[in-house]
Amino acid sequence: MKILVTGSSGFIAGYLIEQLLEAGHEVSGVDDFSKYGPVAKSYDQHPKYRLTKGDARDSELLRRAGEGCDIVVAAAAKIGGISYFHRYAYDLLANNERILAATFDAAIDLHKAGALKRIVVVSSSMVFENATEFPTPEGHERKCPPPFSSYGFQKLASEYFARAAHDQYGLPYTIVRPFNCVGIGEARALGEPGVPSGNVRLAMSHVVPDLVQKVLKGQDPLHILGSGDQVRHYTYGGDLARGIKLAIESPAALNDDFNLSTPQATTVKELAQVIWRKIRGDAPLRFVHDQPFEHDVARRVPATEKAKRVLGFEATTSLDAMLDEVIPWIRNGIETGIL
Repeated sequence: MKILVTGSSGFIAGYLIEQLLEAGHEVSGVDDFSKYGPVAKSYDQHPKYRLTKGDARDSELLRRAGEGCDIVVAAAAKIGGISYFHRYAYDLLANNERILAATFDAAIDLHKAGALKRIVVVSSSMVFENATEFPTPEGHERKCPPPFSSYGFQKLASEYFARAAHDQYGLPYTIVRPFNCVGIGEARALGEPGVPSGNVRLAMSHVVPDLVQKVLKGQDPLHILGSGDQVRHYTYGGDLARGIKLAIESPAALNDDFNLSTPQATTVKELAQVIWRKIRGDAPLRFVHDQPFEHDVARRVPATEKAKRVLGFEATTSLDAMLDEVIPWIRNGIETGIL
Protein backbone atom coordinates (compact mmCIF):
# COMPACT_ATOMS: atom_id res chain seq x y z
CA MET A 1 0.00 0.00 0.00
CA LYS A 2 0.92 3.65 -0.38
CA ILE A 3 0.31 5.59 2.81
CA LEU A 4 0.35 9.32 3.60
CA VAL A 5 1.29 10.14 7.20
CA THR A 6 0.75 13.71 8.38
CA GLY A 7 2.93 14.87 11.26
CA SER A 8 5.52 12.38 10.05
CA SER A 9 8.32 13.69 12.28
CA GLY A 10 6.23 13.28 15.41
CA PHE A 11 6.70 10.92 18.32
CA ILE A 12 4.42 7.98 17.48
CA ALA A 13 4.71 8.60 13.72
CA GLY A 14 8.44 7.91 13.94
CA TYR A 15 7.79 4.42 15.26
CA LEU A 16 4.90 3.90 12.82
CA ILE A 17 6.72 4.88 9.62
CA GLU A 18 9.66 2.64 10.48
CA GLN A 19 7.31 -0.35 10.83
CA LEU A 20 5.34 0.51 7.69
CA LEU A 21 8.54 0.64 5.62
CA GLU A 22 9.77 -2.62 7.13
CA ALA A 23 6.48 -4.20 6.03
CA GLY A 24 7.09 -3.08 2.45
CA HIS A 25 4.64 -0.19 2.27
CA GLU A 26 5.43 3.05 0.46
CA VAL A 27 5.16 6.08 2.76
CA SER A 28 4.70 9.77 2.00
CA GLY A 29 5.27 12.02 5.02
CA VAL A 30 4.27 15.65 5.64
CA ASP A 31 5.69 17.79 8.44
CA ASP A 32 6.63 21.43 8.90
CA PHE A 33 9.11 20.83 11.79
CA SER A 34 7.35 23.55 13.76
CA LYS A 35 7.61 21.80 17.12
CA TYR A 36 11.18 20.50 17.34
CA GLY A 37 12.87 21.86 14.24
CA PRO A 38 14.35 19.45 11.66
CA VAL A 39 14.46 15.91 13.03
CA ALA A 40 16.71 13.27 11.49
CA LYS A 41 15.07 9.85 11.18
CA SER A 42 16.70 6.50 10.47
CA TYR A 43 14.54 6.03 7.37
CA ASP A 44 15.06 9.47 5.79
CA GLN A 45 16.96 7.94 2.86
CA HIS A 46 14.76 4.86 2.52
CA PRO A 47 13.84 4.34 -1.16
CA LYS A 48 10.14 3.95 -0.31
CA TYR A 49 9.93 7.09 1.85
CA ARG A 50 9.25 10.60 0.58
CA LEU A 51 9.06 13.62 2.88
CA THR A 52 7.25 16.83 1.97
CA LYS A 53 8.08 19.78 4.18
CA GLY A 54 4.93 21.81 4.64
CA ASP A 55 2.04 22.84 6.82
CA ALA A 56 -0.69 20.23 7.40
CA ARG A 57 -3.23 23.08 7.44
CA ASP A 58 -2.65 23.40 3.67
CA SER A 59 -5.24 21.09 2.10
CA GLU A 60 -3.83 21.54 -1.43
CA LEU A 61 -0.36 20.48 -0.25
CA LEU A 62 -1.94 17.40 1.36
CA ARG A 63 -3.83 16.57 -1.82
CA ARG A 64 -0.58 16.63 -3.80
CA ALA A 65 1.30 14.60 -1.19
CA GLY A 66 -1.55 12.08 -1.05
CA GLU A 67 -1.96 11.48 -4.79
CA GLY A 68 -2.16 7.76 -5.43
CA CYS A 69 -2.29 6.91 -1.72
CA ASP A 70 -4.48 4.12 -0.39
CA ILE A 71 -4.48 5.37 3.22
CA VAL A 72 -4.16 8.75 4.95
CA VAL A 73 -2.97 8.60 8.56
CA ALA A 74 -4.11 11.81 10.27
CA ALA A 75 -1.41 12.11 12.94
CA ALA A 76 -0.44 15.80 12.67
CA ALA A 77 -1.39 17.85 15.72
CA LYS A 78 -0.11 20.40 18.16
CA ILE A 79 0.46 18.20 21.17
CA GLY A 80 2.44 18.06 24.38
CA GLY A 81 2.32 17.00 27.99
CA ILE A 82 -0.11 18.18 30.62
CA SER A 83 1.45 21.63 31.13
CA TYR A 84 1.64 22.14 27.35
CA PHE A 85 -2.07 21.69 26.80
CA HIS A 86 -2.88 23.95 29.74
CA ARG A 87 -0.52 26.71 28.55
CA TYR A 88 -1.67 26.57 24.92
CA ALA A 89 -5.34 25.70 25.42
CA TYR A 90 -6.66 27.93 22.62
CA ASP A 91 -3.79 27.38 20.16
CA LEU A 92 -4.16 23.61 20.44
CA LEU A 93 -7.89 23.77 19.80
CA ALA A 94 -7.72 26.26 16.93
CA ASN A 95 -4.70 24.88 15.09
CA ASN A 96 -5.65 21.24 15.47
CA GLU A 97 -9.12 21.94 14.10
CA ARG A 98 -7.55 23.66 11.08
CA ILE A 99 -5.23 20.69 10.58
CA LEU A 100 -8.14 18.27 10.78
CA ALA A 101 -10.34 20.22 8.38
CA ALA A 102 -7.54 20.45 5.81
CA THR A 103 -6.70 16.77 6.18
CA PHE A 104 -10.30 15.66 5.76
CA ASP A 105 -10.87 18.05 2.85
CA ALA A 106 -7.88 16.47 1.10
CA ALA A 107 -8.94 12.94 2.01
CA ILE A 108 -12.50 13.45 0.78
CA ASP A 109 -11.21 14.75 -2.56
CA LEU A 110 -8.72 11.88 -2.88
CA HIS A 111 -11.47 9.38 -2.09
CA LYS A 112 -13.76 10.95 -4.69
CA ALA A 113 -10.93 10.64 -7.22
CA GLY A 114 -11.00 6.90 -6.65
CA ALA A 115 -7.65 6.03 -5.08
CA LEU A 116 -7.98 6.66 -1.33
CA LYS A 117 -9.56 3.75 0.52
CA ARG A 118 -9.58 5.04 4.11
CA ILE A 119 -8.47 7.68 6.61
CA VAL A 120 -6.95 6.51 9.90
CA VAL A 121 -7.40 9.07 12.67
CA VAL A 122 -4.93 9.09 15.56
CA SER A 123 -7.12 10.21 18.46
CA SER A 124 -6.22 10.06 22.17
CA SER A 125 -7.13 8.46 25.47
CA MET A 126 -8.05 12.01 26.56
CA VAL A 127 -11.47 11.56 24.92
CA PHE A 128 -12.15 9.53 28.09
CA GLU A 129 -11.19 12.41 30.38
CA ASN A 130 -14.57 12.20 32.13
CA ALA A 131 -15.12 8.47 31.82
CA THR A 132 -17.54 6.88 34.28
CA GLU A 133 -16.95 3.22 33.34
CA PHE A 134 -13.72 1.31 34.07
CA PRO A 135 -12.17 -0.37 32.22
CA THR A 136 -13.41 2.09 29.61
CA PRO A 137 -14.69 0.48 26.39
CA GLU A 138 -14.84 1.90 22.91
CA GLY A 139 -18.09 3.83 22.49
CA HIS A 140 -18.05 5.21 26.01
CA GLU A 141 -16.72 8.54 24.66
CA ARG A 142 -20.24 9.17 23.30
CA LYS A 143 -21.95 8.33 26.60
CA CYS A 144 -19.78 9.97 29.27
CA PRO A 145 -19.57 13.76 29.77
CA PRO A 146 -17.32 15.42 27.16
CA PRO A 147 -13.74 16.33 28.10
CA PHE A 148 -13.18 19.53 30.06
CA SER A 149 -9.75 20.25 28.56
CA SER A 150 -9.59 21.85 25.13
CA TYR A 151 -7.11 19.15 24.08
CA GLY A 152 -9.41 16.29 25.05
CA PHE A 153 -12.40 18.05 23.50
CA GLN A 154 -10.49 18.59 20.25
CA LYS A 155 -9.42 14.93 20.11
CA LEU A 156 -13.05 13.95 20.55
CA ALA A 157 -13.85 16.31 17.67
CA SER A 158 -11.36 14.41 15.49
CA GLU A 159 -13.54 11.33 15.91
CA TYR A 160 -16.64 13.32 14.97
CA PHE A 161 -14.81 14.52 11.84
CA ALA A 162 -14.29 10.87 10.86
CA ARG A 163 -17.88 9.83 11.38
CA ALA A 164 -19.28 12.98 9.76
CA ALA A 165 -17.11 12.59 6.66
CA HIS A 166 -18.26 9.00 6.38
CA ASP A 167 -21.93 9.94 6.83
CA GLN A 168 -21.87 12.73 4.25
CA TYR A 169 -19.20 11.66 1.76
CA GLY A 170 -18.83 7.94 2.33
CA LEU A 171 -15.19 8.30 3.37
CA PRO A 172 -14.20 5.09 5.18
CA TYR A 173 -12.34 5.58 8.46
CA THR A 174 -10.61 3.91 11.37
CA ILE A 175 -10.08 5.61 14.74
CA VAL A 176 -7.19 4.58 17.01
CA ARG A 177 -6.68 5.84 20.57
CA PRO A 178 -3.14 5.47 21.93
CA PHE A 179 -2.78 5.44 25.71
CA ASN A 180 0.22 7.07 27.44
CA CYS A 181 2.93 6.52 24.85
CA VAL A 182 6.43 5.86 26.22
CA GLY A 183 9.53 5.83 24.04
CA ILE A 184 12.41 7.83 22.65
CA GLY A 185 12.55 10.66 20.16
CA GLU A 186 10.89 13.62 21.87
CA ALA A 187 12.96 16.68 22.69
CA ARG A 188 12.30 20.18 24.00
CA ALA A 189 9.78 21.97 21.80
CA LEU A 190 10.95 25.12 20.02
CA GLY A 191 10.13 28.18 22.11
CA GLU A 192 9.16 26.03 25.10
CA PRO A 193 10.73 27.58 28.24
CA GLY A 194 10.42 24.39 30.27
CA VAL A 195 8.33 23.59 33.29
CA PRO A 196 9.71 24.15 36.81
CA SER A 197 9.38 21.20 39.20
CA GLY A 198 11.27 21.76 42.42
CA ASN A 199 14.86 22.55 41.51
CA VAL A 200 14.59 21.06 37.99
CA ARG A 201 13.24 22.70 34.82
CA LEU A 202 11.61 20.05 32.63
CA ALA A 203 11.52 19.91 28.86
CA MET A 204 8.29 18.11 28.00
CA SER A 205 5.86 17.65 30.94
CA HIS A 206 5.29 14.00 30.12
CA VAL A 207 5.40 11.98 33.31
CA VAL A 208 7.90 9.26 32.29
CA PRO A 209 10.67 11.45 30.81
CA ASP A 210 10.06 14.09 33.45
CA LEU A 211 10.52 11.68 36.35
CA VAL A 212 13.60 10.19 34.68
CA GLN A 213 15.10 13.67 34.21
CA LYS A 214 14.50 14.64 37.82
CA VAL A 215 16.07 11.47 39.19
CA LEU A 216 19.05 11.71 36.81
CA LYS A 217 19.58 15.33 37.83
CA GLY A 218 19.68 14.33 41.48
CA GLN A 219 16.38 15.71 42.71
CA ASP A 220 15.79 14.50 46.28
CA PRO A 221 13.09 14.50 47.55
CA LEU A 222 11.35 13.74 44.28
CA HIS A 223 8.54 16.08 43.18
CA ILE A 224 5.37 14.50 41.78
CA LEU A 225 2.07 16.09 40.82
CA GLY A 226 -0.72 15.50 43.28
CA SER A 227 -1.01 12.36 45.37
CA GLY A 228 0.76 10.07 42.90
CA ASP A 229 -2.25 7.77 42.94
CA GLN A 230 -3.25 8.71 39.38
CA VAL A 231 -3.64 5.52 37.32
CA ARG A 232 -2.16 5.24 33.83
CA HIS A 233 -1.42 2.50 31.29
CA TYR A 234 2.09 3.24 30.01
CA THR A 235 2.39 1.77 26.52
CA TYR A 236 5.53 1.45 24.41
CA GLY A 237 5.64 3.54 21.23
CA GLY A 238 6.69 0.53 19.17
CA ASP A 239 3.67 -1.42 20.42
CA LEU A 240 1.34 1.48 19.63
CA ALA A 241 2.82 1.75 16.14
CA ARG A 242 2.23 -1.96 15.61
CA GLY A 243 -1.40 -1.50 16.67
CA ILE A 244 -1.87 1.37 14.22
CA LYS A 245 -0.17 -0.65 11.47
CA LEU A 246 -2.55 -3.58 12.13
CA ALA A 247 -5.50 -1.17 11.96
CA ILE A 248 -4.22 0.18 8.63
CA GLU A 249 -3.80 -3.28 7.15
CA SER A 250 -6.94 -4.95 8.53
CA PRO A 251 -10.19 -4.87 6.52
CA ALA A 252 -11.94 -5.65 9.82
CA ALA A 253 -10.96 -2.20 11.13
CA LEU A 254 -13.13 -0.43 8.56
CA ASN A 255 -15.43 2.20 10.09
CA ASP A 256 -14.53 1.21 13.63
CA ASP A 257 -12.55 2.50 16.63
CA PHE A 258 -9.94 0.89 18.88
CA ASN A 259 -8.24 1.56 22.18
CA LEU A 260 -4.53 0.77 21.85
CA SER A 261 -2.92 0.14 25.21
CA THR A 262 -1.24 -2.23 27.57
CA PRO A 263 -3.70 -3.77 30.03
CA GLN A 264 -1.20 -3.14 32.84
CA ALA A 265 -2.20 -0.32 35.23
CA THR A 266 0.48 1.67 37.07
CA THR A 267 0.12 4.59 39.47
CA VAL A 268 2.43 7.59 39.14
CA LYS A 269 3.91 6.71 42.54
CA GLU A 270 4.62 3.14 41.40
CA LEU A 271 6.21 4.48 38.22
CA ALA A 272 8.42 6.81 40.24
CA GLN A 273 9.53 3.93 42.46
CA VAL A 274 10.57 1.81 39.45
CA ILE A 275 12.49 4.71 37.88
CA TRP A 276 14.18 5.55 41.18
CA ARG A 277 15.26 1.94 41.72
CA LYS A 278 16.75 1.71 38.22
CA ILE A 279 18.79 4.89 38.65
CA ARG A 280 19.41 5.26 42.39
CA GLY A 281 19.24 1.63 43.51
CA ASP A 282 18.43 1.18 47.19
CA ALA A 283 18.72 4.87 48.14
CA PRO A 284 15.65 5.91 50.15
CA LEU A 285 12.91 7.59 48.09
CA ARG A 286 11.03 10.58 49.51
CA PHE A 287 8.25 12.51 47.78
CA VAL A 288 7.11 16.13 47.61
CA HIS A 289 3.54 16.41 46.36
CA ASP A 290 3.12 19.45 44.08
CA GLN A 291 -0.23 21.01 43.22
CA PRO A 292 -1.71 19.04 40.28
CA PHE A 293 -2.92 20.65 37.07
CA GLU A 294 -6.65 21.20 36.66
CA HIS A 295 -7.07 18.48 34.02
CA ASP A 296 -4.81 15.85 35.57
CA VAL A 297 -7.15 12.88 35.16
CA ALA A 298 -7.24 10.64 38.22
CA ARG A 299 -7.95 7.38 36.45
CA ARG A 300 -7.49 6.36 32.83
CA VAL A 301 -8.09 2.62 32.40
CA PRO A 302 -8.85 1.28 28.91
CA ALA A 303 -10.66 -1.83 27.85
CA THR A 304 -8.27 -3.62 25.48
CA GLU A 305 -10.24 -6.72 24.47
CA LYS A 306 -11.64 -5.29 21.22
CA ALA A 307 -8.24 -4.52 19.69
CA LYS A 308 -7.08 -8.02 20.63
CA ARG A 309 -10.18 -9.69 19.20
CA VAL A 310 -10.51 -7.71 15.97
CA LEU A 311 -6.92 -6.68 15.17
CA GLY A 312 -4.94 -9.34 16.99
CA PHE A 313 -3.17 -6.55 18.88
CA GLU A 314 -1.59 -6.88 22.29
CA ALA A 315 0.95 -4.51 23.83
CA THR A 316 3.75 -6.80 25.01
CA THR A 317 6.58 -4.49 26.12
CA SER A 318 6.96 -4.28 29.90
CA LEU A 319 7.49 -1.06 31.80
CA ASP A 320 10.97 -2.30 32.78
CA ALA A 321 11.90 -2.82 29.14
CA MET A 322 10.56 0.62 28.16
CA LEU A 323 12.61 2.30 30.88
CA ASP A 324 15.73 0.39 29.87
CA GLU A 325 15.42 2.14 26.49
CA VAL A 326 14.24 5.52 27.72
CA ILE A 327 16.66 6.14 30.61
CA PRO A 328 19.88 5.98 28.50
CA TRP A 329 18.27 8.14 25.83
CA ILE A 330 17.29 10.82 28.34
CA ARG A 331 20.71 10.65 30.02
CA ASN A 332 22.30 11.34 26.61
CA GLY A 333 19.76 14.12 25.97
CA ILE A 334 20.70 15.83 29.20
CA GLU A 335 24.40 15.58 28.36
CA THR A 336 23.91 16.95 24.84
CA GLY A 337 21.46 19.68 25.88
CA ILE A 338 18.38 18.61 23.92
CA LEU A 339 16.49 18.01 27.18
